[in-house]
Amino acid sequence: MSGTVTAVSSNDAYSFTKPNRDSVTLLTGLGVEGDVHAGVTVKHRSRVAQDPTQPNLRQVHLIQEELFDELREAGFEVAPGDLGENVTTRGIDLLALPVGTLLHLGDEAVVEVTGLRNPCLQIDNFQGGLLKQVVGRDEAGAVVRRAGIMSVVAVGGVVRPGDPVKAELPAQPHRPLERV
Repeated sequence: MSGTVTAVSSNDAYSFTKPNRDSVTLLTGLGVEGDVHAGVTVKHRSRVAQDPTQPNLRQVHLIQEELFDELREAGFEVAPGDLGENVTTRGIDLLALPVGTLLHLGDEAVVEVTGLRNPCLQIDNFQGGLLKQVVGRDEAGAVVRRAGIMSVVAVGGVVRPGDPVKAELPAQPHRPLERV
């Protein structure tokens, strides 16, 4: 499986959206250099309030750009960085990857997939009704999260729009993504 990085985003302050950049630098075991969510332990405010010593399994947030196409068809305007992701991709089904997948981004960087983003009500504050578009239920009633995946930086490096994304699947048996 492969695709392309279409945008990279980061923010050094807590904000729902993240501005697009010409490049971001991923730091091994930490996340995106200069991003408010970088660190060994959790940085998301709700997680810090629960237990600030938890490992940060949400260092790099990735979303597939195809989601924005679907949202546009439903009447929403969402662009790269708007949902707080660090890396926007096209051509690779991020949501179908198993836990432990290694994503090679550009020439050097590698992130390890840890799970699904658990979207919160801030998405509706961004655009009313958007949360229902990115979280729903399947025919069996199970929750389906579509707001991207989370990962940790296994190998640091610079990532730019236009860089290739290649997935390296872990050994079997594969574990499906769950919220982290």
